[in-house]
Amino acid sequence: MHSVNPANWWKVGQELRRLAPDLIIARFWIPFMGPALGSILRIARCNGHTRVLAITDNVIPHERRPGDRILTRYFLRSVDAFVVMSKAVGEDIRSFIAGAPVRFIPHPIYDNYGPLAGREEALERLGLPKAERYLLFFGFVRAYKGLDLLLRAMAEPEVRALRLQLIVAGEFYGPAEPYRQIVAEEGLEDTVIFRSDYIPNEEVRDYFAAADLVVQPYKTATQSGISQLAFHFEKPMVVTRVGGLPEIVAHGKEGYVVDVDPRAIARAIVDFYQNDRLADMSAAVKAAQARYSWENMVQGIRELYQQIKES
Repeated sequence: MHSVNPANWWKVGQELRRLAPDLIIARFWIPFMGPALGSILRIARCNGHTRVLAITDNVIPHERRPGDRILTRYFLRSVDAFVVMSKAVGEDIRSFIAGAPVRFIPHPIYDNYGPLAGREEALERLGLPKAERYLLFFGFVRAYKGLDLLLRAMAEPEVRALRLQLIVAGEFYGPAEPYRQIVAEEGLEDTVIFRSDYIPNEEVRDYFAAADLVVQPYKTATQSGISQLAFHFEKPMVVTRVGGLPEIVAHGKEGYVVDVDPRAIARAIVDFYQNDRLADMSAAVKAAQARYSWENMVQGIRELYQQIKES
């Protein structure tokens, strides 16, 4: 499939129409893909047999651009039913298509990054001191992910007193200077460790093994694959009360759900360490893994297909 070549859309759509599969599953994450996917799926469905199901990461993007709604609507109207991984995305879909068949199935755990690693071995591979305690911010650094809020939280006196280290592991999606400026302003040079190169798959488990707590201080969100990585690696989380994140983490058990505010993030971090919650919360995360199985996703897709097949 070529995302900007209409001749290719026609060719791919006609091939799928000829093959006449029972079901096509499309993945949708940005409006830019709407014309290509929407055209291919419309042509494929002309055979009168094929049904289309979309796994929709986002419907309304985090970083919006003119024309997003038109492109998104074009895609959505080529689909028979939708799997969403947060209830907020389901509401977004119904704002475009009232009564659309939507199934909420939480994002399964990412279990393809290898087994759990030992903390000391992971720190050695990462070249980090073993005597320190680490927080982790993982993934692309984008404005909506709120790294600036976490840096401000690290500067709060109660957090400073804990003498923690924050690992920021992920490439910058925009300018890095605003974040480095906060570090300089708050005197966090000895507290924040930037690992801003691409993180190879084989190193992912080491970053999670090194950390006690994974922090996702997002300003907006639908769902997050980082939470599912944390579940796989049995790490408690701090998430903000936005989008589908509160649906994933049980507050006070598997981590904390807090307001989008540096002080609230700081209070969660302080509670975690002052009350020595690592063992209990890690055990709760491990116990909750069954909620996010791939088998659950597959069963949901089967049931949704039967629904649209018979309609």
